[in-house]
Amino acid sequence: MGATITIENAVKRYGKDTIINGLSLEVRPGEFFTLLGPSGCGKTTLLRMIIGFNTIEGGTFKIDDQVINDIPTNKRNIGMVFQNYAVFPHMSVFDNVAFGLKNRKVPKEEVKRRVDEILKVVKIDHLADRMPAKLSGGQQQRVALARAIVIEPQVLLMDEPLSNLDAKLRVEMRNAIKRIQQQIGITTVYVTHDQEEALAVSDRIAVMNNGIIQQIDTPSRVYQRPQNQFVSNFIGLSNFLNATVRRNGEEASLEFGEDGGYVTPIPYLVSSVQAGEKVMAAVRPEEFVMSTAANSGIPATVQSSVFLGTATHYFLKLQSGQEVEAIQSSDEIWEIIPNGSQVWLTVKEKKINVFSADGETPLIIREELR
Repeated sequence: MGATITIENAVKRYGKDTIINGLSLEVRPGEFFTLLGPSGCGKTTLLRMIIGFNTIEGGTFKIDDQVINDIPTNKRNIGMVFQNYAVFPHMSVFDNVAFGLKNRKVPKEEVKRRVDEILKVVKIDHLADRMPAKLSGGQQQRVALARAIVIEPQVLLMDEPLSNLDAKLRVEMRNAIKRIQQQIGITTVYVTHDQEEALAVSDRIAVMNNGIIQQIDTPSRVYQRPQNQFVSNFIGLSNFLNATVRRNGEEASLEFGEDGGYVTPIPYLVSSVQAGEKVMAAVRPEEFVMSTAANSGIPATVQSSVFLGTATHYFLKLQSGQEVEAIQSSDEIWEIIPNGSQVWLTVKEKKINVFSADGETPLIIREELR
């Protein structure tokens, strides 16, 4: 069973610049927890505070019940996997992985047993005698992972570990990392800016922006029920449409456009939203339904399209001049709609999200997914 990581009111400054100000979170035992956000949002800074590479200007960092703020890096029982692997070029695979154990004065027989075991777990036991110069990028990353895990740390930290690999190898390695983490059961904090990667490997995701956590949730809920406009557009892609709330007793609906040409029921809208209130509807491309037959939908013109086999991506312009993207499954229609065609858009009302007009407050009852 892994350890619990608790961060309370963390503060990090570089000179007069405050990068993180009052951040708190808890990582559960054995959890694969991902810090996700754009470059410069503070995710790597926070990771380096956990391991001790960065100073802590405020707050408390704990592993289980032990405060680690003032414990030197080499005394914290934490494994780290870096973006650039940091594999020692003059050592064999076996010696690279054994390095931390030897530093801890582990008996020779125990070193061999543990290294042999972890090399099998990461599936490079056949490369034990090979030098790093003769390893592929994926193999070097497995060496780095094995070296971090073999010391049996309480916590494993991973900083953009796949960013130097090509696309196909990234998918292969992210699956391997998730499998190994589940097999060992170690609490893992993983940093990435790659949304797909985060969705694929995480138990929970903390979406960060400007040193602030925007949302912590499971991958499915972060995608399906984002907390605000930033999360909605950072995890995947969303089209943002202005709408007006209409109410008829307990039933709510959204009216799109100034002319009120398209009105759709909106289940799960919070009761505090008043009739006539202006809101922002977030519609993912796959949440649009397109039709070439005139109806009460939102009129749009096809600007261009991209056929991707299982689906076609359409780039459209609304009458207001706003550009939106819609995805049409190849199962639904065979022919590609030509450029310049008039289409009408309706929405899958149970899937779209609604925010306050400024995009900061979610207006959909989140419990409906539980």
